[in-house]
Amino acid sequence: MAEQTAPDYGSAGQVQEKSSWAVGFILFAGIMMIVAGGFQAFMGLVALFENEFYVATRNYVFQFDATAWGWIHLLGGLLVVGAGLAVMAGKTWGRVIGIILAVLSLLANFAFIPYYPFWSLTIVAVDIFVIWALVAHGRDVTA
Repeated sequence: MAEQTAPDYGSAGQVQEKSSWAVGFILFAGIMMIVAGGFQAFMGLVALFENEFYVATRNYVFQFDATAWGWIHLLGGLLVVGAGLAVMAGKTWGRVIGIILAVLSLLANFAFIPYYPFWSLTIVAVDIFVIWALVAHGRDVTA
């Protein structure tokens, strides 16, 4: 099947074709941001309400109190959800904030690996995909 494209008028009156695949990647990235942010906020709530749920290894450099990790994940997750909604709305600022928050989420979950390895690595992988989609195909989305 041929790839469907829609015309996009760029600078100097030139018609540029938008890839429906690229728009699909951005939509998927926005959805993944909302889902991952929601799960990250849920991780934060678990750390806030059940202080003994996450147990770190001994002598870990980034060993924070579970309450501190809870606030980090709760606030970070809510911000990622908001940026995901902005990305799906086609906002340029949402794409920029989404890239920044995905990088910060990636770093926070990398530091959280000793507490909950499987979930942290899953969120790291999702963040890498989101960063790639927003950087590579972000200009193909219009409001």
